[in-house]
Amino acid sequence: MNVEEFRLFCLERDGVEECFPFDQSTLVFKVYGKMFALCGLDNARFSVNLKCDPEYAEELREKFGSVQPGYHMNKKHWNTVYLDEGEINDSLAKDLILHSYDLVFASISKKIKDQIKLNK
Repeated sequence: MNVEEFRLFCLERDGVEECFPFDQSTLVFKVYGKMFALCGLDNARFSVNLKCDPEYAEELREKFGSVQPGYHMNKKHWNTVYLDEGEINDSLAKDLILHSYDLVFASISKKIKDQIKLNK
């Protein structure tokens, strides 16, 4: 998965916006205002930071060298996933993105979720 495929896959999710809140080279994806994915556009290696259930995060880190504790993030809840090494195939990459999205969406307040239902 390359950066454009990653970007398009994130944007296909409901309520997702992309922005650059930190600097012009860190692309952030938010679901209803809460961050679930980010990537550095200037990095030599293509990696993404994704939120992850802590136990699952540990499993992934043990199984894949391409999954590391989240760079500049809470290492308990975030992974940095290197997508340019071929170890993480597109199917797994998409699953990890969806996992991150779902975790963050689950934390959205009931008030916002109720508003979303009204708008559908």
